[in-house]
Amino acid sequence: MLGPIRFVSFVFAFAAIATGSALAVPHAGDAPPAFSLARVNGGGTLSLAALRGKPTYINFFASWCPPCNAEAPSVGEFYKKYHKRGLAIVGVDELEDTAKALGFAKKYRWSFPVVLDDNGNMGRDYGALALPVHVFIDKRGTVSTYRLGEMSSSEIDEAIRKIL
Repeated sequence: MLGPIRFVSFVFAFAAIATGSALAVPHAGDAPPAFSLARVNGGGTLSLAALRGKPTYINFFASWCPPCNAEAPSVGEFYKKYHKRGLAIVGVDELEDTAKALGFAKKYRWSFPVVLDDNGNMGRDYGALALPVHVFIDKRGTVSTYRLGEMSSSEIDEAIRKIL
């Protein structure tokens, strides 16, 4: 029997194969895929273009994901710690609805933008086969670090300091 995380990973992989759409995985030095998604905690949309020139940490999550919940308090603290140094953080709720995304952001007192990838297109473009996914983009707009799966607080901090 598949556990919930393995099941979701299987569903993502099966969906990609069944639809013929390849999942891309950004690598260090690559330009990240463009996106424009609805904000759940501030109205309007947020695009990658709006973050140009800012060191950016993109955190893909879902409310049901145990590692996402484990990392969430640290992600919020890193925003408070590094925001004044120019760090932008974007939370991307993967394949859920606005209420769940907003509930997650409120639960962890996230004050940075959270967007909703309700159709999974951004997740596909960023290789989100499972959750969480972490993408760190430097000021030049290139991927510095990409990680599929859970990261420790010290690993996240190191990746953030690398892009500041």
